[in-house]
Amino acid sequence: MTDITEIVVLAVSLAVALATAFVFPQLRARLNAEQFAQLKLWVRIAVQAAEMLYIGIGRGAEKKEHVVKFLHERGLTVDMDEIDALIESAVYELKKP
Repeated sequence: MTDITEIVVLAVSLAVALATAFVFPQLRARLNAEQFAQLKLWVRIAVQAAEMLYIGIGRGAEKKEHVVKFLHERGLTVDMDEIDALIESAVYELKKP
């Protein structure tokens, strides 16, 4: 079987770079600095919780659903593309050595 670890790491890095370059500036334009920092904090907390609750490979959809539900329960409504970008960023930061 072929090891695709490098490809996955590259894809995640590319996704985070694109989010940083395009999605985050749009989101920051709509939110003030405090609101954006608060949103990032809640996403990071939700991602950490999802990573602990849903252990194992192939459970990404469940993890994402948990994060989205967590945010909506707190009254945080953001475009799904923006949530995806924030989730990818939080997961990347969580998995950094």
